[in-house]
Formats: sequence, structure tokens, C-alpha cells
Amino acid sequence: MVQTKKGTRPPWVGLAAAVWVQLAAANAYTFPLYSDMLKSVLGYDQQQLTLLGVADDIGENFGIIPGILCTWLPPWLILGAGAMLCFVGYGIVWLTVTKTVVSLPFWALWIALLLGSNSSAWLITTVLVTNMKNFPHSRATEDDESQHGHFFFTQIACVILAIYLLGTTVFDEVLPKSSTAQYAMLGVTVLLLLSPLAIPIKMTVFRSAHKIQPDRLASLGNLEPLLPPALAQTYLDNSIATSDDNDDFDDEDDDIDTLLAVGEGAVKTKRRPRRGEDFEFHEALVKADFWLLFVVYFIGVGSGVTVLNNLAQIAYAARNDAATILLCLFSLGNFFGRLAGGAVSEHLVKSRMLPRPVLMTCTQTIMVMTYLFLALTLEASLYAATACLGICYGVQFSVMIPTTSELFGLKNFGLFYNFMALGNPIGAFLFSSLLAGYLYDMEAAKDSTGTSCVGPNCFRLTFFILGGFCALGTFLSVVLSVRIKPVYHMLYGGGSFRTPRSSLH
Repeated sequence: MVQTKKGTRPPWVGLAAAVWVQLAAANAYTFPLYSDMLKSVLGYDQQQLTLLGVADDIGENFGIIPGILCTWLPPWLILGAGAMLCFVGYGIVWLTVTKTVVSLPFWALWIALLLGSNSSAWLITTVLVTNMKNFPHSRATEDDESQHGHFFFTQIACVILAIYLLGTTVFDEVLPKSSTAQYAMLGVTVLLLLSPLAIPIKMTVFRSAHKIQPDRLASLGNLEPLLPPALAQTYLDNSIATSDDNDDFDDEDDDIDTLLAVGEGAVKTKRRPRRGEDFEFHEALVKADFWLLFVVYFIGVGSGVTVLNNLAQIAYAARNDAATILLCLFSLGNFFGRLAGGAVSEHLVKSRMLPRPVLMTCTQTIMVMTYLFLALTLEASLYAATACLGICYGVQFSVMIPTTSELFGLKNFGLFYNFMALGNPIGAFLFSSLLAGYLYDMEAAKDSTGTSCVGPNCFRLTFFILGGFCALGTFLSVVLSVRIKPVYHMLYGGGSFRTPRSSLH
């Protein structure tokens, strides 16, 4: 992974490497593929299986440690730590499933799965933080057209790769296997994986067309002010009406006095940051918008990951043996949701200054309806509902990331992102283990086997409850969008994003 601000080509090499790293970091999403094997080989019930799914989600999303370390350590070292965790954790899981190691305690397998999936957090955190620093101005409309073209090319290449992988999976499932065809498909996959390298190669061949622009690749320590001096007093006055917490009202008179004193050179002070500026972690913890964003994200991804973790059992309950295809549909939807969520929210904030969480409102409304369809028509709606939930799940992720950076700055973004990401495993524990697993075992106990459940009743009540929580998430996302709308007017009122500043004066 390349982390540099010097020149124009190295960041694009780093972006190509980021695509490959994120593919490797997708190991946590494969849990539904081997969950049935864990259940049958080791004799676990559904609650034990969902607890292993919780370990998978905790590991995938617990990235606070790499989030802190990425400020001090080079990217290659954090990536190396992630690779080591992957090898050790999944190595133990493989030894257990193949019965090379017998009688491994449940808690030991739980920890091994947590370590293996935690590699994803180390890899993805490195990718996100590095590329957000390599492209700090990528959200501004004044960027040259070539950069937009490069991002568009990368996105199109990833779309083609995703659709191609889905097609090859379906082909492998429904048609006779041929070694020649499999090698050919592998070759095409490798070519598609290498396609992002076309950008730095093109920039090398046509070097004269790409001038270095040091002002757009400046280090984070030299970012432009959030507000020009002429607008400082205007924003200070407006903050009385748009302040996000009651404590801002209490401090308004003091802020005006302090501003006047600073202007006269009498005082140099550090005030509490406003939304849109760089926050310290403890400063964000007392903001209502921080917790609203966390709860909305927790509901959206927590309910989605419940379906993902139980996908094999949901398919079995619907008398469907195509769990692999269902996982591909969810994953492809997740990919398109992340891609489209970022693009659509970017268009909305620039053209209409609409807060990004508006997309959370829309997608969680869709999730409510999707859960109702699954509860009432499981077998008929399974394929479409799985793809739809994957899209909505991906949108939550793509909206949470830029919203966090816009409200609380990039200075401590790695820490903020990984704290928000904890909404995923918390949701998995509450919705998947305590709710879905418990209700499934209750229904399975009515069957003669006592371990498996077939029919719509297996998850019907779970889907109704998940739909209810998404209705709550829809309401809270509306509240959040209304509260932060003035922030987006301030950030994008001039047609471009103004990067955060420090609250030091």
C-alpha cells in the first residue's frame, strides 16, 4: 500500500492495491458457506452457530486498535499484522473442521474465528485511512476531469468484476464442471483484477498530461480553513439556530466575547469544535448527532448481518439448496449498494445539499418492506429479497463513512470509523444470536430432529421484529438528517467541500 502525497501516480498505484486488499479482506463474508459444516461436524445448535457468527462480526468490525496504530505506523506493518491474524485464526478453524484437531473447546474456536475475521478490520482500516489521506480533495468539484475519469474507470472495472464473479458462480453451480473452462474463467478474473493498474501505466506513458498539483495533494497538516475569515462571524451567528446540542446555546455569548478578544490579539484559546471541524474522540462522544448516526447504522447493518449470518439456514427453511448463489446475490447487492450509495449521496450533497443520511432513511424504509415480504412469502421472495437487503446493507456502510468524516473531521477518522463499525457486531449479537438463534431453536425443537427447521415459521417472527427495528431506524435517520442539514449547507453551500480545520486559534 502506497501512502504518499508526492507526485500523481503513486496514489493511484495505492488505489489499485486497495482493490486487491479489500478482496482479501472479504473473508468474513464467507461464514455462511461453511456454517452448515460447522453445525454438522461439531454438533452445534443454532444459538451456538449464531454466536460463532457474532465472533465473525466482532472480529470483522473491531478495528479500533488498527485505527489508532495507523496514525503512527506505516501501512505495510498494519497489513502484515492483518495477514498474520488471518493465517492463525482461519488456520485453527480449518484444523477443527477437518478434524485434524479434535475436541477443541467452543470458546477456543470462537476466539480463533474472531482472530481470523479481525484481519479484515486491519486490512480495511489501512485501505480507508491511506486512501482518504492520498485523495483528501477527491470530493471537491474543482478537481480536474482526468481524476474523475480515473475514479470512474476503477468503479466500472469493479462492477464488471463483480458481475463476472456472480456469473461464474452460477455457472459453476448449475452446469457440469470443466477444468478447461475453470482455468479460462480464472484467467479472465486475473485480468480484471489487474485492470486498475491501467491508470498509473497510462499516467506514465502520457506523463505530460498529468502535472503534479501540490496544492491538491497537500498534507493534512496544511489543509485550507473550513470557513474563510469573512464568513466566520456569519457561521458563528447561524450556529445559534443550528447548534447540534444544548451546550452550544449556553456557550454562545462566551464564543462571541472570545472571538472579539482573539480578533484583538488579546486571547489565544482552544474552543470546542463545531460540526464540520476536527473532533477529538471524547469531544464527539457528547454530541447527539454522533449517537444518532451510530444507532441508525447499528439498526441498518445489524439487521442485515442477521440475514447474512443465517443465510444457509434461511435457505434450508425455504427448501432451497442454493445458499452459495444467495450469498453471491447478497454480496453483489452489498457491492452495488456501497458503490451507488457513495455516488448518489455525492450527487445529492453537491446538487441539493441534502444530508447523506437521507439515503439511510430511504433504504431502511425499503428494508422494512423487504422483511415483511420475507415473513409472509419466504419461498417466493427469497432471491429478490436477499439481493435487495444486500443493496440496502451496502448503502448503510457507504453513507456512514463520509458522514462521519464530514461531521467530525479526518484527524481521528480511523478511530471514529472503527467505533461506528462496532454497530455491526453489536447488532449481530442482539439480532442474530439472542433473537434469530433463540427463535429458530424454539421452532426446530418442534421437529423430530430437534436441530433443523423447515418452513416459513422458522424465521417469520424474526423478520417481523427486524422490520420493526428498521422502522425505528427510519424515524431516527429523519431526525438526524434534519439536525445536520445546516452543516451540509455550510460545507457545500459554495458547490465544493471545504476540508476540516482545527479548533485551535
